[in-house]
Formats: sequence, structure tokens, C-alpha cells
Amino acid sequence: QSKSSGPCCSTLPEAFGLKMAPGNGKVITYRSTRGGASGLSFEQAVFEGLAPDGGLMIPDSVPDVSAVYKGWSNLQFHELAFEVAKLYCSDREVPHADLREIMTRSYKTFTHIDVVPSVKVNDVYVMELFHGPTFAFKDVALQALGNLYEYFLRRNGKRLTVLGATSGDTGGAAIYGMRGKENVDCFILFPEGRVSKIQQQQMTSVLDSNVHCVAVKGTFDDCQDIVKALFGDLNFKKEFGLGAVNSINWARIMFQITYYFYTYFKLYPNCDGEMSFSVPTGNFGDILAGYYAKRMGLPVRHLICATNSNDILHRFFTTGKYDKYKVQATCSPSMDIGVSSNFERYLFYLFGSNPVKLSEAMSGFKDTGKLHATSEELRCAQKDFVSAAASERQQMDTMRYYERNFRYLMCPHTACGMSAVDQLRTSLNWAAVPNHSMVVLGTAHPGKFMDSVADATSKPVILPPGLAKVQNAETRFSTLGNSADEVRFAIQRNRQAKGGCTTCLSGVWKLLRL
Repeated sequence: QSKSSGPCCSTLPEAFGLKMAPGNGKVITYRSTRGGASGLSFEQAVFEGLAPDGGLMIPDSVPDVSAVYKGWSNLQFHELAFEVAKLYCSDREVPHADLREIMTRSYKTFTHIDVVPSVKVNDVYVMELFHGPTFAFKDVALQALGNLYEYFLRRNGKRLTVLGATSGDTGGAAIYGMRGKENVDCFILFPEGRVSKIQQQQMTSVLDSNVHCVAVKGTFDDCQDIVKALFGDLNFKKEFGLGAVNSINWARIMFQITYYFYTYFKLYPNCDGEMSFSVPTGNFGDILAGYYAKRMGLPVRHLICATNSNDILHRFFTTGKYDKYKVQATCSPSMDIGVSSNFERYLFYLFGSNPVKLSEAMSGFKDTGKLHATSEELRCAQKDFVSAAASERQQMDTMRYYERNFRYLMCPHTACGMSAVDQLRTSLNWAAVPNHSMVVLGTAHPGKFMDSVADATSKPVILPPGLAKVQNAETRFSTLGNSADEVRFAIQRNRQAKGGCTTCLSGVWKLLRL
């Protein structure tokens, strides 16, 4: 069975040659949230990233697994990841044996046997998503996406230019997922001076010739706007084979669905309970994966959207007003986001799967910076999500409280999730619900934000070896202005340089300025 996501309008011409593998599986198709593209294969949806009409790719239907998910309860993480992925990717595109091997290989890079273990802290659980190569939750999806890209490129003989924006953790995870991959160039944009020191070191100390880090003189939203502008330049996108690693890429969401099911099975192996999840939220991708898990049939009571003082999402879920404000720099920089790109996917469902209505709303938001829900739409949204925002002081107080009372160190982003639980504890009364567990998503190792954690707890953070080794490592990156043209030219020059020596990006831009 499946749950329909509504009608679609037109068909997108193939941007990449698709080679179907023999198989008996149903072809699973994708469309744009704004209605300008439909009938795409999984492979096309992955390579499209942002649709030509500016929308995001979504599956034509969401599989209902309520009758079968209990049979997954004893699976290892990579086995469960395969079961989830094959629901969205037919074996006619990726034979099951190949998909299973990709999933197995992707999670061998994690240091914990459970990949995403859950730790009890007071009366809640923390789902630790930071046991991958870059110690952040993005590794769960980007290790798999890197291997998936390589699989498709090797099969189709294409070359890909990965282009992404990062507020800190996506960049490192994308780079570690793409470094050394065949036929892939990786360009990561980050806001100058707005990521933690160790996040920048982690990204820029990867010296592989196919990796290019760019510090943009602006905010994360500026970086994201550059990425969207270049994906919107359809001739450039086609010529350079642009691919997305940000959560605008459907595969990112798909891979993250797995850990909601996995954590449920770890806490309720007999599948006899109910769970709520508090998710630190900036770009809305991580919590959207939880929303899809709930739609698929996972017993989820509450999805808590936890923001910092950049609270556009909290304001929407409490007032129905999605109004763009100036971004504030905080101690949780990966959530310093003014516009949440992935929110569009949720709005598609909230607006009754009506691409015309959504397209008009997003066009109006682009012009005015405002998008307002009706009272009925707000009531529906509040059935899907609850929310809370954590100020700088609340984040620091939360880190201090849980370290002193429970000897648990958390990063400031995870502290936003924990603060939201504490703020909503009375109104939700979840502690009184039988057979129910509250889970906070631990999004990054505290060592990635060691200065903020040390300031809050008055204790130094002991870094794991993988983080410690990058502190004083050699780095390479360039600094560009807040301009899509500057990034476009840099990508063009890099492609030209591939015919000869490997040229670092900073050198390329110096040549452009001559």
C-alpha cells in the first residue's frame, strides 16, 4: 500500500542517461513540489537536486509499512537502511544486491556497533548520531550518498560537480563522503567566520584534489542562495553536471529515515511502545525524515521542532507566520539559518499536495519574505509538529545542567533539543504516557563546539582522535565574495584546469581577477 502525494503536471526530459537494470520491481517515480517536473526515476531525482522549476523532489507516494515494519526489529543498521531504501528505489534501477552492498559499505565507517546508539540521560534518551567519520549526524546520509553517486557515475560514465552550502557539519560530512570518488568534483561553500574553528579545520584539511572549500563573505543563507542560483541556471547545471549534497537532495532525507525506525526497535524490540522525538532543527531536513517515518507507519506521538533564536520554524508552528528575519550568530551555528529549504516539502503536504498553490506561495515568499498559513492549515501543522526555541542562555544552562547532574556532555545544538523537551514537559505531559519514550537527537559530538561547551560547563572537552588530529593540520581553501558569478567562474576554471595540473581554487580565483 502507499499514500498518494497528489497529482503532477509535466514531465522533465532526462538530464542524465538512465540505464535500467533488469528486475521485477515496480518503478518508483518522483516529481517536483511545484509541479514543473514529474515521472522522474530515483536516479534522476538524486542527480537533479533542485528541480528546474525551483521545487524539491518528492516521491509520488509514501509507502505504508505499518503491516510489515515489525519484521525489521532485529535487523542491523545497514540491513534496515537497505529495507528502507529499496522502498524508494526499485531493483530495476539498482539491483537489490548492489543496494545492499552500498548500504553495508557506507556504515562500516562508523565506530559504534549500533551506528546510532541511544543513551539514557535522566528520563529521556539521546540518539547519538555522531559516531561517523566527521562526528555529526550528516554522516549517516552522506556516507551513503557518496557511494550512491559513485555507483551511478561508474555505471553511466558521467562526471559530477557536487555543489553544497554548509553551516558547519554538512560540509565536512559531504567532503568525507566525496573525497577521492571517481568522476566527482566537490565544491563546498561555508559562511566566513560563522562556523566553529574545528568545523572549518575538518573541512579545509582534506587536501584531495577533487575537494574545494570556499569561504563566502556572507551568511549561510547567502551560501544557500548561491547554490540555488547555480542550480537554477539550467545550462550551467547540465554542462557541469551539478549534484546536490544538501538536504534539498531527496536521498539525504531517505537515508535519515532509517535511524528513526532503528531507535524505535532498540527501545521497543517487541514493537509495543510509542516514541516522541525532539529534533534540533535548522534546515528542516532531519525532522522531515522523522515526519516521513511517521507517515510510513512508525508509532510516533510527537515530533518536536527545536530551534535556536533563529526561530522561523517555531514562529510558524505557533503563529502560522513564516516570515524571514535577519540571521543571528549563536553558539549553535549549524542552526543559524533564516530560511529552511526543506520546509517546502512539508508545505506541499500541508497545502493538500497542490503544486500550484505551493508554487504561488513560494513565489510570494521570494518577493516578500512572508508566507502565512490559514487557521485551518495551522491547526493541521500543529497536529504534525510541536515546537520550542532555545535562547543562547537556555542552551548554555542546558549544557551545564545535564553535565553537572547527569555527567552527560552535549553540543549546543543537542542542547536546543533537550531544552525543547524541558520547556514542553508540562504541556505535553509525556512522562505520564504509558509505554512511551522521549528521544532527543544528538546531532554532533560536543568536541565540534568545544569552546561553547567548555564555557557552559567550565570543563575542557576531550576530543576523539579523529577530531584531535585535524586541529593543527594543513588546510586549503579560498575566500570569495557573496556572488554566484564568482563561484560559477571558479567551477569553470577548475574544469579547464583538469586537463593539466591540479590547481587550487584560491589560485584559480587569483587568475580570474587578473
